[in-house]
Amino acid sequence: MLAARLSGTVATTREESLRSYRLFAARDPRALIGLDPEGAWGQRELIELMAARCGVSADPRHVSGHDVIDPERTLAALDACAERVAAAARSGVPVLLGTGHPHRLLGFYAVLADALSAAGCEVLTPAQGRCVDITTRFGLRTHTLDYVRGVALARGAHPERRGGEPGAHTHSPLPVRTALAAAAEAGGPLPGLVIGDHGWACGAGQLGFEAIALADVNDPAPFVGEAEGCLSVVVPLEDGARSSHYLPLARYVLNRACLSQ
Repeated sequence: MLAARLSGTVATTREESLRSYRLFAARDPRALIGLDPEGAWGQRELIELMAARCGVSADPRHVSGHDVIDPERTLAALDACAERVAAAARSGVPVLLGTGHPHRLLGFYAVLADALSAAGCEVLTPAQGRCVDITTRFGLRTHTLDYVRGVALARGAHPERRGGEPGAHTHSPLPVRTALAAAAEAGGPLPGLVIGDHGWACGAGQLGFEAIALADVNDPAPFVGEAEGCLSVVVPLEDGARSSHYLPLARYVLNRACLSQ
């Protein structure tokens, strides 16, 4: 993790993190990513929370440089994640996996999807092909809900213009809301566990589904959700590294969960 900069000194800057904390404190939807927090989270409270959950500096006067994630906190959260994955496998509940970072994290979730399917869990794929309108920095754009190796993602228009990336980078909770609403409308199974990031985790947790997440230090929403009981586990780690760097973490989770890979 340290060599790949998934924890330790990470690529995310303190300036990025503080900007996200300010947006969250102002209840900006771009930072809430589907969460409706119960508490009054000001910037100081968010810094204190992120220091406790991730290991970033608790000093509000620290305003520049690269942020830091404590690798011991990452490992502890991965262990807790493994416990929830193992519990899902034992009970055989349906699971839903989705990512707003498909070009980075798709492989991590796909490994978990394969193992959970092999353990007898149904990996859900509701609303495949459904259109979802998501607000981006370029305005409102229509995306298509798709699944790759059992992992949900949003595809934007003209994927060939993005260098062959598997899907769009999005923080929006609209894809998971669409997927869950479609599953309910069809009268099919609903997930007993949602595994994802960004809006996939926060959106599901806010609706009352058990959710576990990966999250970077500039995304306070999942950690607030964990603190308020909406999310079961949030793993702090850099979410913009090379996709291959996350595969050892997936194998670690499966080993801890005593599941085959």
